[in-house]
Amino acid sequence: MHIQIAIRIVGILLMMFSLTMLPPVFVSLIYQDGVTGIFTKAFVITFVAGFFLWLMFVRNQADMRIKDGFLVTVLFYIALGAFGALPFIDEHGLGLSIPDALFESFSGLTTTGATVIVGLDELPKSILYYRQQLQWLGGMGIIVLAVAILPMLGIGGMQLYRAETPGPVKDSKLTPRIKETAVALWSIYLGLTVVCAIAYWGAGMSGFDAICHSFSTIAIGGFSTHDASIGYFDSWVIEAIAIFFMVLAGMNFSLHFFSFKERSIRHYFRDDEVKFYLSLLFIAVVAVTGVLWYEQTHTFGQAIRFGLFEVVSIFTTTGFSTTDFAAWPNMLPYLIFFGAFTGACAGSTGGGMKVIRVMLICKQGLREVHRLIHPNAVFPVKVNHRQVSGQVIEAVWGFFSIYVIVFLFMQLALIMTGLDFITAFSAVGATINNLGPGLGTVALHYADISDAAKILLCFTMALGRLEIFTLLVLFSPMFWRK
Repeated sequence: MHIQIAIRIVGILLMMFSLTMLPPVFVSLIYQDGVTGIFTKAFVITFVAGFFLWLMFVRNQADMRIKDGFLVTVLFYIALGAFGALPFIDEHGLGLSIPDALFESFSGLTTTGATVIVGLDELPKSILYYRQQLQWLGGMGIIVLAVAILPMLGIGGMQLYRAETPGPVKDSKLTPRIKETAVALWSIYLGLTVVCAIAYWGAGMSGFDAICHSFSTIAIGGFSTHDASIGYFDSWVIEAIAIFFMVLAGMNFSLHFFSFKERSIRHYFRDDEVKFYLSLLFIAVVAVTGVLWYEQTHTFGQAIRFGLFEVVSIFTTTGFSTTDFAAWPNMLPYLIFFGAFTGACAGSTGGGMKVIRVMLICKQGLREVHRLIHPNAVFPVKVNHRQVSGQVIEAVWGFFSIYVIVFLFMQLALIMTGLDFITAFSAVGATINNLGPGLGTVALHYADISDAAKILLCFTMALGRLEIFTLLVLFSPMFWRK
């Protein structure tokens, strides 16, 4: 492993990331909100830091290996979280404490959507835009954007792609070359964002709100420019648009690629993961709507409207809200919250364990039941009519086991900071699944928890975004051996 290579590449990526500080400058100038300087200062600091990291090891031109890919990915996310917090810390901006600023930055970049900021409606437009932009960049993964450019600089990108791309199968590429794959993914991502923004604007949002909410919708992030989130607009049309694009963004982007390329939607109906994903959403919507109506919490029409939106938002790990689902009766808050553990499809911008993993665990469980009935029979696990290898099944169970262990460990760590059981449980669940809203004290925001808890949750967000193994592998002694 070459640490010098990793630092040099992180320097290049930081210089690239510094450019994302410029759009908020223009937004600040347009709305004359008086905070132009904080983004200019953040741009200079980030660019200079990246330049010096690159300059220190510019002569080291060795080839990057898979270990270097993991290290670059983790170091870059840490660097992004740190430098992305600069506009939040500046006294002329929000003036947040360092833990609060780091929490907000990591929450944006990991598309978690949890916030420590109260009073969003009163914030400068450029700050609001910057929060949304962080989520949009983190949605597909800024590493994937980087690998479209790094080959031009003589740096291979496949190692980064394997480390960043979510899901159990990471070696499948849409196009023969990784650069073309990254461009294809970002083209689809950008296209969906533009269409979503136009739809929001046509439904009655202002141009600013439409752009900002399209960023967090396609990124499955959940940040909003208003404290009341999507509920601020009180429009069933806007909610319907959000539901459509949340469901779409929760699907594997390779399906979007092939459907667009072949001008056909048959790929969606043939994919087992999508069918399982839509079935879970349908069953949950029916259950939630039925309970809301039965408990007379809402009228039948309102039960459908609120139930449908909250189920899709939480199950896809977006985190938008139109009502406080944590205050719903019976088991509904827990039912909806547990849906985020399944999350969205592999290869999407969503979080959670991923639908494909949960589906494979269910299939494996059924196979074991069948084996009890017919011990000598062979029952292969298949996805899309193809047999899944035992190695993939083992990897899925390994991920699930580590996921549960990490979840319990982080929950105990949060309880040690003084949080009650429900708050600690939901805070870990909301951050490791990149969801955002939780239960208990963190149902609306995370401003009231301790600084120690916020730092721990930053780590949990990174674990969830990098799907645990990418980050935990750095703690293995074997990783650092030559």
